[in-house]
Amino acid sequence: MTPTPTPKDAWSGKRVSMAHGAGGRAMRELVAGLIAPAFDNRWLAPLEDQARFPYEEIPAGSSLAFTTDSYVVSPIEFPGGDIGTLAVCGTVNDLAVGGAIPRWLSCGLILEEGLPFDTLRKVLHSMARSAREAGVAIVTGDTKVVERGAADGLFINTAGIGTIAAGRQTGAREVRPGDRLIVNGTLGDHGVAVLAARNDMALQIPVQSDCAPLNGLIETMFAAAPRLHWLRDCTRGGLATVANEFAAESRMPLRLEESALPVADVVRGACEMLGLDPLYLANEGKLAALVAPQDCDAVLAAMRSHPLGRRAAVVGEVLAHGHPGLVTLRSAFGGERVVDLLHGDQLPRIC
Repeated sequence: MTPTPTPKDAWSGKRVSMAHGAGGRAMRELVAGLIAPAFDNRWLAPLEDQARFPYEEIPAGSSLAFTTDSYVVSPIEFPGGDIGTLAVCGTVNDLAVGGAIPRWLSCGLILEEGLPFDTLRKVLHSMARSAREAGVAIVTGDTKVVERGAADGLFINTAGIGTIAAGRQTGAREVRPGDRLIVNGTLGDHGVAVLAARNDMALQIPVQSDCAPLNGLIETMFAAAPRLHWLRDCTRGGLATVANEFAAESRMPLRLEESALPVADVVRGACEMLGLDPLYLANEGKLAALVAPQDCDAVLAAMRSHPLGRRAAVVGEVLAHGHPGLVTLRSAFGGERVVDLLHGDQLPRIC
């Protein structure tokens, strides 16, 4: 079945019905006429049940990285992006922070009966645009339709495959005392943007989600310091959560510097008003990296030369002494407090 774009007016003003998930004519028209044309590429074009890659497309000596994630953000659209942007960027970033070059993605759509096709088309175009920006292809997928009220409009599952160059290694085992913790910009933008978009909050906060594919920035960092020790994207649970994940895995103490944390004034103000902590707010275009002290200046300079790293900052350090696996925050006044994991999330349905 070859993808055949359907004229835009054929879908405008109409909604998803249960027939679009039944496997018959309506479903074939949806896949071939709306979904596949948005992602058109040579791997997807045959519309088989799988995408096929010749061995020669995988660089010699590389290893494969594979990830998957699901996206359930509410609302579907928010300042700076939508659920489609999140799905592509989140999966690309999960590969990239492992040192992989993202290459191929899948797209699983769970559509709620009654979803406007205009909304679906917008999300598909967001996914295609983000994939082009990241240099990846969406090569296979699946579509299901559930009854009205069962899916909050639209859920997306994505999986991604990337290749890791021979000799490139990252992970907590690579980290040493004295390593510096770097972030690439302001924290909490995505969480506040989604919060402001929720009608029940009636908030007017001029902030956009930071949703972006980070693979280009990460390759710039590797070019400056090929032995980057550890990388993680600061998504659900924010910087505090990924810092605790590192500390627990490495059994090393990590100290954050409150005065060094980059937080936009509008985000800080919203957090103070609502009793939130930006350390725990979700980000979709921010990473944390641990680098050797001798590489720190080079990595910072490289990050600041990239559009997604202009506000990069050193925000912490791995300590040689202290309680194993503990994350602390040193305040601007010199006091310290423990930065622990939250039992739940400050904001539900954020990504």
